[in-house]
Amino acid sequence: MKTIDELLAEGVAGKRIFVRADLNVPLDGTTITDDGRIRAVLPTVKALADAGARVVVASHLGRPKGAPDPAFSLAPAATRLGELLGADVPFATDTVGESARATVGGLADGQVAVVENLRFNAGETSKDDAERGAFADQLAALADVYVGDGFGAVHRKHASVYDLPARLPHAAGYLIATEVGVLRKLTDDVKRPYAVVLGGAKVSDKLAVIDQLLGKADRLLIGGGMVFTFLKARGHEIGSSLVQEDQLPVVREYIERAEKNGVELVLPVDVVVAPEFPDLKTKAPGRPSTVAADAMPAGQMGLDIGPESRKLYASKIADAATVFWNGPMGVFEHPDFAEGTKAVAQALLDSRAFTVVGGGDSAAAVRILGFDENAFGHISTGGGASLEYLEGKTLPGLAALED
Repeated sequence: MKTIDELLAEGVAGKRIFVRADLNVPLDGTTITDDGRIRAVLPTVKALADAGARVVVASHLGRPKGAPDPAFSLAPAATRLGELLGADVPFATDTVGESARATVGGLADGQVAVVENLRFNAGETSKDDAERGAFADQLAALADVYVGDGFGAVHRKHASVYDLPARLPHAAGYLIATEVGVLRKLTDDVKRPYAVVLGGAKVSDKLAVIDQLLGKADRLLIGGGMVFTFLKARGHEIGSSLVQEDQLPVVREYIERAEKNGVELVLPVDVVVAPEFPDLKTKAPGRPSTVAADAMPAGQMGLDIGPESRKLYASKIADAATVFWNGPMGVFEHPDFAEGTKAVAQALLDSRAFTVVGGGDSAAAVRILGFDENAFGHISTGGGASLEYLEGKTLPGLAALED
């Protein structure tokens, strides 16, 4: 895989460099609520611009239906990128049309532009190779060289991720190089004890990675909405908590395999519950109470791990040499149900382990809850991509960057 440093050494002045970034930032209307993914691509964009390249930044945002949708415009991300660069960043109001061609054609050496949301074009996400290829051809006409730096999208077989690199000389940006280097430390030469903390809403989202980790991790700590499928699989009452009934047989098999393989499977001993899901907009009181994890009352739903569980999880992280964390422990967006996620984040900071926060909601939680993200070993920009890498899958966007 060619590195961006190798590309820079060859000289990029005057060349049009297409940077596939991940600017898929959360928005409240047109206000960006977390600019972490924009800041993550800055080193690559700045290095190319400083070397005199004409940089064309492209990304997806959200899940538009293959047609323009103002709610998913990249305009706010382009504005924020310009603020972070301290420079004017022209914005094309389409991806491969008249505006994009004019915007890219008007770039001076060292200037950066952003084109509109790639997913406004049906060819970006099409399952038809010919349709994707036709869109990739249009994108290729905008550039001389491709740089892949959108780690959050490398698990997608999309035109700008998979097909475009085959049409242009290509290299990996700094972010992708960093992400892959970190993930190799979680798969190839792991320092032990190796503890993995998994949360989030659905156990089905994590089944494949759990399957892999049962042969690699020393400890597996489960929280979030997915934990209630585990608790029910152990025969516990879970009230009105989220549960995936169809996954119970698989979870029971995983519980048995963990014991057989000597993997310590840690589940909460107490749970914070409430009569209903809290209002995340008004942050109205959630009426929380704490109950034993094996005695949840009917009509109550689990929304966080309890205080004794927080101590337990912290103790299981404290002496680990490597910790990977993906998924919050509860509904961290509401103050009544954020303490479990806070406790895990703090435990990572207090440990001497190499710590990796696996993107998505975990990365957002770290920032929203006020933690210094630089204090962690690494915060990934791609939750789904990180998980699929740990599952041992071939990621299309990484395979496309190999020579």
